[in-house]
Amino acid sequence: MNYPTFFDNVQSIQLQDPLSRFLGAFEEGKMQIDYIDCVKLAGHSCPTVAGAYLMALKGLEALYTDTLPQRGNIHVSMKAGEAEGVTGVIATVIAFIAGAGGIGGFKGLNGIMSRNNLLSYNIAMNGEVKLTRVDTNESVTLSYNPSMIGADPMMQPLMGKAIQGLASDEEKKEFGRLWQARVEKILLSKELWNDMITITKE
Repeated sequence: MNYPTFFDNVQSIQLQDPLSRFLGAFEEGKMQIDYIDCVKLAGHSCPTVAGAYLMALKGLEALYTDTLPQRGNIHVSMKAGEAEGVTGVIATVIAFIAGAGGIGGFKGLNGIMSRNNLLSYNIAMNGEVKLTRVDTNESVTLSYNPSMIGADPMMQPLMGKAIQGLASDEEKKEFGRLWQARVEKILLSKELWNDMITITKE
């Protein structure tokens, strides 16, 4: 499987998953989610998927300052509706990382370790996404704005040609390279994360 090498350089998210520990999937329930896992989930790598990953990473760091985030014990709330814009993509990625299911999620074992009803939409908030610890009710609200990392000016015309079926194989390849170059800057420019991600702890 070939993919952009920068995927492997993105900071991993470390978690503990009580359900996985109980059922013997991961020793002590300790697990790691990488950016490439979210790319596989979404089916693509883009600024939106990158932003969802970074919001989960930074939000969980803020919620769990001295312990591993407890996957499956985090409620994910979205300000917008599921079908609005890229909300569904963002929610899918963050909910995957947090182990948060919607109404059809895992219903637990004898009433414990359930994953359903941990994802909500159309929730009033100041940011875009809210992560809430089920055990303490502490929460963080997050927003994402990658506008300070602009796209290469050649990307738009190349995209237009590719969509219209007018691009050569080389032009299609160049478009993909330029697209991923912006995603790489978003994910690896740690010095800009605080400018891109706004976090409010409640």
